[in-house]
Amino acid sequence: MKVNFEELVKDALELNASHAGIADTSDLKFHEDFRKACEANVCRNYDTNWMGPPAIGLIKDLMITANQYKQGLLLQTVHQLSSSFDWNGMLKARKVHDEIFRKILDKIRIKYKFTNILPLNAGCCNFCERCTYLDNEKCRFPDKAVSSIEAYGINVMALEKSAGIPYYNGKDTVSYVALILFNVND
Repeated sequence: MKVNFEELVKDALELNASHAGIADTSDLKFHEDFRKACEANVCRNYDTNWMGPPAIGLIKDLMITANQYKQGLLLQTVHQLSSSFDWNGMLKARKVHDEIFRKILDKIRIKYKFTNILPLNAGCCNFCERCTYLDNEKCRFPDKAVSSIEAYGINVMALEKSAGIPYYNGKDTVSYVALILFNVND
């Protein structure tokens, strides 16, 4: 199937992504420091989720997996906050971002019929209210579970720059980023 990248970006923007662009995996910059932030439990989700470290696997293996893809749709949502300390606003914005990300992911799966994609979102998977990892049970929704860009060690700032997407979007805003990797020939 021939993919029109401009149409793919347009689809993401029509589904309320603030910014979207095509990323080439040759532009991916990996740094173990991002993964080390996960291991230092900066996000407070370490060892609590099937799609996060350590359950997701070794970073060197994840880098190899990500590099098996040729392109990706990089998308960003930008949300206004009442102040830079508006924690509740950040949580609400993350929820809105996740809804937008899921709509875009569904559209891509249906419209473009990629047989193999790697969706990466902002932060650990939160599809379920409580991950079965905590109960030592298998994931109930492996087709809906997604890992984070950070867990894969991807430098988001460099990736946004390579795709022409701004990293900073103004005072009192929060921005969330997702990357959906794919191969056109699938």
